[in-house]
Amino acid sequence: MAFLALGINHKTASVDVRERVAFTPEQLVDALQQLCRLTASREAAILSTCNRSELYLEQDTLSADDVLLWLADYHRLSLDELRASAYVHEEHAAVKHMMRVASGLDSLVLGEPQILGQMKSAYAVAREAGTVGPLLGRLFQATFSAAKQVRTDTAIGENPVSVAFAAVSLARQIFSDLGRSQALLIGAGETITLVARHLHEQGVRRIVVANRTLERASLLAEQFGAHAVLLADIPQELANSDIVISSTASQLPILGKGAVESALKARRHKPIFMVDIAVPRDIEPEVGELDDVYLYTVDDLHDVVAENLKSRQGAAQAAEELVAVGADDFMARLRELAAVDVLRAYRQQSERLRDEELHKAQRLLANGANPEEVLAQLARGLTNKLLHAPSVQLKKLSAEGRVDALAMAQELFALSEGSTDKTPQ
Repeated sequence: MAFLALGINHKTASVDVRERVAFTPEQLVDALQQLCRLTASREAAILSTCNRSELYLEQDTLSADDVLLWLADYHRLSLDELRASAYVHEEHAAVKHMMRVASGLDSLVLGEPQILGQMKSAYAVAREAGTVGPLLGRLFQATFSAAKQVRTDTAIGENPVSVAFAAVSLARQIFSDLGRSQALLIGAGETITLVARHLHEQGVRRIVVANRTLERASLLAEQFGAHAVLLADIPQELANSDIVISSTASQLPILGKGAVESALKARRHKPIFMVDIAVPRDIEPEVGELDDVYLYTVDDLHDVVAENLKSRQGAAQAAEELVAVGADDFMARLRELAAVDVLRAYRQQSERLRDEELHKAQRLLANGANPEEVLAQLARGLTNKLLHAPSVQLKKLSAEGRVDALAMAQELFALSEGSTDKTPQ
């Protein structure tokens, strides 16, 4: 049994290469079955995200070359191009790598939690494909356990380290129940999409998306059950909005002090939390001078993110130690499992020898032999038979000069240095 982790990620490959090596959900089952059929892999799972594509394998004899060849052929890449970006981890290193990935220690954003869910999905797909057996299955369970312990025992995932998440976290500090708040999002790009997702996950159900084009706003709004409007409709929406987060590419401010003042009057000075993530700014700085407005800029958020990233990096050391212990424990348990087959065979052999001597003793007793003599013969016969094979092998090893094997035998049989009887000269 041997484990192999092979792949590329954001640290080793460009976006172009990562896109070409990625697996679509529709490809995974067929790819997994092909991988086990055409390579030395007995068990396999594939993790494919925007930042990494990794193969987790169990093989009888480690063979990364045929897997790389298969991967290059599957995605129609040159082998040399793939080798330049790929990394390979074997045995203990492969186990540790899987645990680091699942714990967010190898992510682009340190400690990000989504990767654990993606790892669980990879395991589920491999089970569906029938390519996960007892060994890789045990490794995945140990990996999930290690990642859970990292989340529970360290602060690696507690503080937001993206601008979008930082904005939502600040909103959560101001409003005790986000579920009762309405959010107005200005823009429809990647950052606003992340903001919308985080707000939705935090229980905000009333979201309005304002954009220069209604079509783009509608596409984003549909994902989260939100309402789409044009930028011209913002003044009307402000009065009902508790949270306003803006991120557009406009060269001029979209929200001025006058519009916000009017909204505050209509709200009877109920507070508004505003975040301006745009550069140049979408919200006039003078808006921050108004009472009942909490205005944060992208610089404020970057300070929060930098502080939180420092906190995560401090927690990462503790997380690395937990992962190292988890990997060591798993490999130790695996070695114990390897001994089970040997112990089972040895027990079966011993029981067969015992039964032979017992039947011999029973026949002697049935023929009227002295019970004490039969018992003594039973003990001698069983002892001789149990010791015969080890004695032959030890003499052979001694003749070959295998001192290490003799020392191992002494440890195996729990013999102390002076435990053997010496025949007087």
